[in-house]
Amino acid sequence: MNTYEQVLEKVELALAKGEYHYCIEYLLPIINLFPLSSKEGVNLRTILITALCGINNKEDAKKFCRELLSSYDNKTRENAKYLMEVIDSPEIKKPKNWNVELESDPSLNKKSLNSLRKKRKVIEKKKFINVTDNPTGETKPFQKGFSLIIFLILLLLIPLLSGCVKVENTLDLSELDSITNKLVIESKYINKFPWQIKFEEKIKDVFPEAEIKQEKSTFSLKNKNLKLENTKQILKEIQKAAGDLAGGSTNIDINTAQKNFIFFKKYFYRIELDLNSIQNIDDLEIIFKIIHPNNANLNYKNNLNLEIKKNLIIWKLNPGQMNSLEFSFWSWNKLLIGISIILVIIILAYLLRFYRLKLGTDLPQLPSK
Repeated sequence: MNTYEQVLEKVELALAKGEYHYCIEYLLPIINLFPLSSKEGVNLRTILITALCGINNKEDAKKFCRELLSSYDNKTRENAKYLMEVIDSPEIKKPKNWNVELESDPSLNKKSLNSLRKKRKVIEKKKFINVTDNPTGETKPFQKGFSLIIFLILLLLIPLLSGCVKVENTLDLSELDSITNKLVIESKYINKFPWQIKFEEKIKDVFPEAEIKQEKSTFSLKNKNLKLENTKQILKEIQKAAGDLAGGSTNIDINTAQKNFIFFKKYFYRIELDLNSIQNIDDLEIIFKIIHPNNANLNYKNNLNLEIKKNLIIWKLNPGQMNSLEFSFWSWNKLLIGISIILVIIILAYLLRFYRLKLGTDLPQLPSK
C-alpha cells in the first residue's frame, strides 16, 4: 500500500497539471484507507473535492463536504461549511464571444498517472487559434449582480487563505520583584472560533480579579505586581486551560537560578513548553515574548525560532512538540549598592567634620585668664 506521502505527492502533481479525472480515479478507491478523524484523511478529501469541482461534479463534491461537516474538529467543520457555500454559489453565465476555443489532442486525456513523471520527447504539431475576420460586435458590460457575486465568493475564500489565530504572551521581567504577564489572543478570522470563546470564558473564571479586555476580534489578560512563584502558577493555569480545551495535557516548566557577585547578580532561566497535545490545530501562531532588564545571553543562538532585540526576546513556539529556551542576564544588587552609598556618605561626612575641627577657624580667640 502506498504511504500517505506517496499518495499526496501523486495527487498534488496531477492537480497541478490539471489532470482532475486521474486525480479522482486514483483517490476514490483508496480514500477510505485514510479515516476522516486523521489530518491525512481531511487533506486528501479536500483535494478530492477540489478535483471534483474542477470537472464540475458538484454532487459528489457535496457528498465529501458532508463527510467533513461530521468531523469532530471545529476547524475542519468550519472549512467544510465555507466550501459548501462556495460549491452552492450560482454560476455566472458568460457570453460565448468571451471564450477563445483552442484545438486540443484527444489522446492527451488518456494519460495515466504514471506518465506524469516520465520525461518523453514528443513531436507536436503546430496549432493555431481559429480566427475569423468577422467582427464580434460591441463589447457588452457585465450583467447586474456580477460584481456582487464575485465579492461574495472572494469574501468566502478569505478565511481559507489567511491565518486564523495569533496567541501572544509577554512576560515582563524588568522589575524582578514586580513581574507583569500579559496574554493577548488576536483572531484574524471574520469571527472567533468556538474554542476561542470557550477558552476566554474559562480564563475569566480562573482569573476573576485580573485586568481583562474582551473585544470582537481580540482578548487580553493582564496580571501585574507578581512574584516569581505567582508568575509560574499563572502560566501553569493558562497552559492547563489550553490543554483541557485541546483534549490533551500541556505543561510549562520554569527553572531559575542566580549567582551573587558582590555588586552584581546573574540570573539563569530555563523554560520548557510541552505543546504536543495541540498539534491538530492548524494556522495557530503562538509567540512568547520576554522583557529582561539587561542584555540577555541565549544558549541556542542558531535557533531560527528565537529573535533578540535589545531587552526583548521573541520566541516563536511550534505546536505539536516540546519547546525549550535557556537565557541569562546580569542585574545590579540594588540593596548592597544602596548600603554602600550610605556608608560612603557617612564616612565622607565624618572626615569632613574631623578635618574642619582640626584646621580651626579664623575667628579671634578670647584672652585666657
